[in-house]
Amino acid sequence: MTISENQLATRLKAIGERLRALRLQQNLSQQALAERVGVSLKTVSNAEDQGRISLETLLRLLDGLGQLDRVDSWLAADEVSPIALLERKGRPRQRAHSRKSAADWEW
Repeated sequence: MTISENQLATRLKAIGERLRALRLQQNLSQQALAERVGVSLKTVSNAEDQGRISLETLLRLLDGLGQLDRVDSWLAADEVSPIALLERKGRPRQRAHSRKSAADWEW
């Protein structure tokens, strides 16, 4: 599944709106937030207006707004089932493999 341009634009706009709401909840100006995290005023403005910012800048802004811990919950490792651990003999998965049926092979 691939995200459409419309879906992408909608999500980027939502990120910008959420950043603006978080900043305003803390009664911070764009300039104050920019100085707090070490980015330019234009960067904060672009983030809020368009949501088009680098991942590094997003993390800096979230840190400056005291919201970086929300990212940590998303980054938490998924639990691996005990059966999967047994099948892999306790080793973590390192590659993805496609499953080919006999009909997919060419001779």
